[in-house]
Amino acid sequence: QVQLVESGGGLVQPGGSLRLSCASSGIAFSIYAMGWYRQAPGKQRELVASITRDDITNYADFVKGRFTVSRDNAKNTVTLEMNSLKPEDTAVYYCNARHPYGHSHWGQGTQVTVSS
Repeated sequence: QVQLVESGGGLVQPGGSLRLSCASSGIAFSIYAMGWYRQAPGKQRELVASITRDDITNYADFVKGRFTVSRDNAKNTVTLEMNSLKPEDTAVYYCNARHPYGHSHWGQGTQVTVSS
């Protein structure tokens, strides 16, 4: 059974930092491209950052220079370091694992709220 479990969300003040983690099981983690997406109320889910099996990273323009995605194949985890958080970063953040053949899996999401 495939499981992606996100953790690390919470309430943080503007300018603060959070570290999200996604622990996976039931997949051959090292061959999957991993991504972080977010969905704010009333908005579509959008890509935040991704990292390929070869550690090539990609970031949405709105997080470049503030967020960093990394993976640990030995621990089957992917991490999103979020710095200089803004109120507009408030959303549910989802972990995604995409197989080279195209199918993907989603976590249940973790809430990030940036507010003073």
